[in-house]
Amino acid sequence: MRRFVLAVVACIAGLPGFARAETLVASVSRSRIDITSNFTGADLAVFGSVERDAASIARATAYDLVVTIRGPRGLVTVREKKHIGPFWLNADARKYIATPSYIAVLSNRPLAEIVSPEFATKLRIGVDNLVTAQGDKRWRIDEEEPQFRSALLQIRRAQGLFSEHPASVEWLTPTLFRASVHMPGIAPLGAYDVEAAVFSDGSQLARTTLSFTVVKSGSEASVAQAAREHPLLYGLAAVGLALLVGWLASVIFRRD
Repeated sequence: MRRFVLAVVACIAGLPGFARAETLVASVSRSRIDITSNFTGADLAVFGSVERDAASIARATAYDLVVTIRGPRGLVTVREKKHIGPFWLNADARKYIATPSYIAVLSNRPLAEIVSPEFATKLRIGVDNLVTAQGDKRWRIDEEEPQFRSALLQIRRAQGLFSEHPASVEWLTPTLFRASVHMPGIAPLGAYDVEAAVFSDGSQLARTTLSFTVVKSGSEASVAQAAREHPLLYGLAAVGLALLVGWLASVIFRRD
């Protein structure tokens, strides 16, 4: 019975006019970004094509593409400071678990023109949908949480770590694309994932995932590795270097 069903499916799939989903083929321009002492940022490109076979149905509208780049995830604490007397003190805080340290959303036109807000929320497309609201155990309904989340988004956008680029995807042909973004000089270290999704008439047709890493290289990498592997010796060396610099400064600027 199972063989019969598989044979019927194979026959139907081979019929002319049978609708088949598109396949998205993509790659990144570099699999590793090295950070050195003079690192001020790096350009990254995602390129590929939408593959179709002879049996694929014709689309009434052109393709849209959304590329989402996410940095390493971690815990983020957002604190509220209040002016109490002559001091600014931490008054309240909210924690956001598994929050990407970097988000860049690339598309060929504004996201609102590609997918509906409801569908974007479901697929987690866009910066706002990638930093989700998280409740606090102290309250059943946390009315102040949206303010903390809004502050987090505002700070990361100001730093250049969260961004949306509605004109950064270029269709070289109806099926061949190229997306580009400039990674900032403060890009966090670690593994990054890239998700590319192709849409048509508001529906997602195909998607694929890629990855790259941001790492320290050169003398910076050696110092960082030494600090991790030998923290005590690294601390003593830092103190000794500070004393040496202080002594040299006193000798150079000594007044007789």
